Amino acid sequence: MSACSTPKPAVRRALIVLVSLVFAAPQTLPAQTTAGNATDKNDAGWRSLSTGKSGGSAAAGNDDITPIGSTPAAANDVGATIARVTKGNGQLPNDHGQIWREYDISPYTLRVTATKRPEQAIVDWVLRETGYEVWHGETAALLSADKRTLRVYHTPEVQQVIADVVDRFVSSKAETEAFSLRVVTVQDPNWRASAHRLMQPVDVQSPGVQAWLMAKEDAALLVAKLRKRTDFREHGSPHLLVNNGQSTVLSAWKTINYVKDAVVAQRNNQLVLEPSVAGIDEGFALEFTPLLSVDGQYVEAIVKCNIDQVERMVPVVLDLPVSTTQSQRFKIEVPQMTNARLHEKFRWPTDKVLVVSRGVVATPVPGQGSSNPLKLPFVADTPPRADAVVFIQSKGKEQRISDQDKTADRPRRRF
Repeated sequence: MSACSTPKPAVRRALIVLVSLVFAAPQTLPAQTTAGNATDKNDAGWRSLSTGKSGGSAAAGNDDITPIGSTPAAANDVGATIARVTKGNGQLPNDHGQIWREYDISPYTLRVTATKRPEQAIVDWVLRETGYEVWHGETAALLSADKRTLRVYHTPEVQQVIADVVDRFVSSKAETEAFSLRVVTVQDPNWRASAHRLMQPVDVQSPGVQAWLMAKEDAALLVAKLRKRTDFREHGSPHLLVNNGQSTVLSAWKTINYVKDAVVAQRNNQLVLEPSVAGIDEGFALEFTPLLSVDGQYVEAIVKCNIDQVERMVPVVLDLPVSTTQSQRFKIEVPQMTNARLHEKFRWPTDKVLVVSRGVVATPVPGQGSSNPLKLPFVADTPPRADAVVFIQSKGKEQRISDQDKTADRPRRRF
């Protein structure tokens, strides 16, 4: 009976202490070992799989080690990513001999007040001269600009091209240079017969496009002669002036509405079909961007021209269900359109006039109508066509331009 009796209080307290030491030992020993290893710089330490954080200074500095189920440390700056992201070595790679250059473009940007971001014109010309693929290949490159500085990181060869472009913008010779842009149309292209001997052909890449160089006096006589023709028409102001390095857009558009589809609607407790109307812009847009050479002897220009014309609306009759037991016939329209595109870069002497013909294309006049407005029988009802011709001329320094040129009405622009 004495062996089965309850232990004395002192013995009971001793047993409790002994049991607590036995169960606490597996939890405290690894913690002491981890803390000890963290002080050893040659040991990466223990890493928790749940948090992805390393213990110890050496492990914290290794960005390339990514534990299972965790996010790389560098990826925290850009959000969650699937791809592996690292911080790199903090230096720009120069495997191809890239160098850093900063160009002062303030002489150009400070005198341009017509746009909020004049530096964009320089960036656009750099991309045209170097090619877009140069900045998106295996060579690490950088191109950035604000209103005072153009920053470039690229090879010395590309830097030389960029330096030439910047010089052409900031040169004092091109500071006040202006150009005249004149757009005319002639329905019959036979005007070439009398002017051909006065024109020097220029190579053009776009199919159907022709270009020539003319002396300024001969070009003036040609325009005066074309004005006497009944099929001649001039678009916009003949005194449109464009400053060097800047772009301008000459355009004229008209929206033509048509029924593109039918929708079911409820009117007076009945289901009916109603027209769904859409609009198409018809007209033309001519964008011109000139840039003078450093010596002022040549000019390069980007010429873009888009002509859109609605030839006619082709009717289509649809048999559409209005309800489960009723259908209704409805006529929609499908636009038949013609388009003409031009995107060329020209280079010519400043003492010559560049004449560009897009060929006989859709007349770049919105809403001009058909060739048979009276609807005469046995006469083809075709959309109008004309030879679109552009005259581009350097007008010299802006201060030498007459007051009439400066105050002339500007054509409506659409960007």
